[in-house]
Amino acid sequence: MAEDAFTEHRPLLFTIAYEMLGSATDAEDVLQESYLRWSAVDRATVEHPRAYLVRVVTRQALNHLRAVRARREEYVGSWLPEPIRTAPEMSDDAILAESVSMAMMLVLETLAPAERAVFVLHDVFGYTHGEIASSIGRTEVTVRQIAHRARRHVHARRRRFDPDSDATQEIIQRFLRAAATGEIQALMDLLAPDVVQISDGGGKVAAARRPVTGRDDVARFAVRVAGATFTPTTHVEPATYNGMPAARFVTGGDLDWLLAFEIHDGRITGLYGVRNPDKLRRADAVRPLDRVRGT
Repeated sequence: MAEDAFTEHRPLLFTIAYEMLGSATDAEDVLQESYLRWSAVDRATVEHPRAYLVRVVTRQALNHLRAVRARREEYVGSWLPEPIRTAPEMSDDAILAESVSMAMMLVLETLAPAERAVFVLHDVFGYTHGEIASSIGRTEVTVRQIAHRARRHVHARRRRFDPDSDATQEIIQRFLRAAATGEIQALMDLLAPDVVQISDGGGKVAAARRPVTGRDDVARFAVRVAGATFTPTTHVEPATYNGMPAARFVTGGDLDWLLAFEIHDGRITGLYGVRNPDKLRRADAVRPLDRVRGT
């Protein structure tokens, strides 16, 4: 049946679409469109279902990405990817964990659509330049050129982070306690000198419109946010999002916001706060991701 092959490869297809789009909602739309196309195909003519489905999803994601670029240019405030809840053990695959991290997704957002598709398919999923050429409608020579340009761009901007662990969770707990009690120096001791705080409210809820940078400013910003948002009914839960350690802030049973932490060498180097309610609607369920390639 049509749905059997599609269901089998769904985690891989979703992961490709999400990395190309930075939105779980848009990725789901792409998968729905791709499933409809798959359902209309005579499966007897498809020798390798997985490779065929990857091509379909790639093309649909590219079309979708080109369509949403103008919308993102008009986004109110800082834009962050729609967060996806991931299993802690996903960090065992370092390439996958880095590829869906908030920092990497922001770098991918700066690539042209074709560059993003080529980088994701080649450097994350291991597809050859020839296979990618057939997916995006370019020659293999052109794909090689795109891959070189995209890789140089990404490597110049990529950031390193430590996977979720007991050590990173301890740092997060110390950060939250210091923010709640207003201990500026304790916060500064946990932050890297060039730490960056990015907040995404989408113009729908209160959030900083621009990134906050530097240890002193981020520490003071964290105290102000804690004072404004920590209430007696706020419950903070540890979690893993985009392969990164995170904290969920739940008020009255609803996820009010979440904060993902980028930690490297024992210091917090990045804070990614998502408050846009549109991006939190699907943030509870753990999503299975996959980057196993093949036919």
